[in-house]
Amino acid sequence: MRIAFYAPMKPPNHPVPSGDRRMARLLMQALRGAGHEVVLASRLRSWEGRGDRQRQTRIRRDAARLAERLIARWRGADDRPQLWFSYHLYHKAPDLLGPPVADALGIPYVVAEASYAAKQTQGPWAEGLTASVEALRRADAVLAISTIDREGLTGIVDPDRLHQLRPFVDTAPLAAVAARRQDHRDWWWRGDPGPWLLTVAMMRPGDKQRSYCVLAEALTALDDLDWRLAVVGDGTARAACLSGLDGARLHYLGERDQADVAALCAASDLFVWPAVNEAYGLALLEAQAAGLPVVAGRSGGVPDVVADGITGLLTPPQDAPAFADAVRALLGDPGRRHAMAKAAAERASNELDLISASQSLARVIAQVSG
Repeated sequence: MRIAFYAPMKPPNHPVPSGDRRMARLLMQALRGAGHEVVLASRLRSWEGRGDRQRQTRIRRDAARLAERLIARWRGADDRPQLWFSYHLYHKAPDLLGPPVADALGIPYVVAEASYAAKQTQGPWAEGLTASVEALRRADAVLAISTIDREGLTGIVDPDRLHQLRPFVDTAPLAAVAARRQDHRDWWWRGDPGPWLLTVAMMRPGDKQRSYCVLAEALTALDDLDWRLAVVGDGTARAACLSGLDGARLHYLGERDQADVAALCAASDLFVWPAVNEAYGLALLEAQAAGLPVVAGRSGGVPDVVADGITGLLTPPQDAPAFADAVRALLGDPGRRHAMAKAAAERASNELDLISASQSLARVIAQVSG
């Protein structure tokens, strides 16, 4: 089947790395793994983050024109899509293309990862919220990636159209680097036994910066322990994100590609991320797939990714003392840490991998294609 893929929040070929871009790419990979041909329908970004109603109006106007062009381009064409698949829509990034194009072409319309915030009905993104709700009600299937999003959609989407697609990554390359763990430790840490903590996150104002602040406060309470912290990431708030961290123990590695991140996960002892208002945390899942246990904040869809007490430890959101206690507990218990590392890799490979996602997507697409 030929599938038109669209990500209104951020296109999969956007130059700035993020979890959204990574998941968009993974979904395209999973759809291809299910045997489908996937084409990127558009790079139009409907996201508007400042509540600027004039800009929102311009985006809607541009989207309407683009939808007309897509319909004219594909109507009656041999290469017309047979299904439209949109990833990540909400009030700040409504899907303004999928519903009109799918209606005009008479093809199924599928949405993956959507959220609903009732408080926005009277806010600056009210029209975006309305458009998102209309798209969700039009969708032939809605795939919720986190349990919390699924619960939030139950009043908007009929149960027979609402499905769960668990967070996933391509575990094969991560398992491959984990098999060479000592080589990676030797390369990255040059014989320093650590223990090595790792965090991987963009550095931007808002929740990411708050997460770094919680991490700094927690690690300050662990001055009596021997540890090092490797940080991967970059962004406009880099100075603020790094300012509270102990410079003597901090190894700032900047932005790194996926291969380096995988190798760093294999080389480290514990992944640490407070995950303030995190959707679910792809970095947390990738770390576990590489056999790295995690300590994370229990927010959003993080409990869908981290099995508390089995593959890592979850702490109350933004609770720095509790986060410090969890890190202390695992640093002081290598045996428990190693057991969690083994369980994390096994769970990722067996339940949260690309193959499982392809199978889930194949079932939903077969159902809506009838």
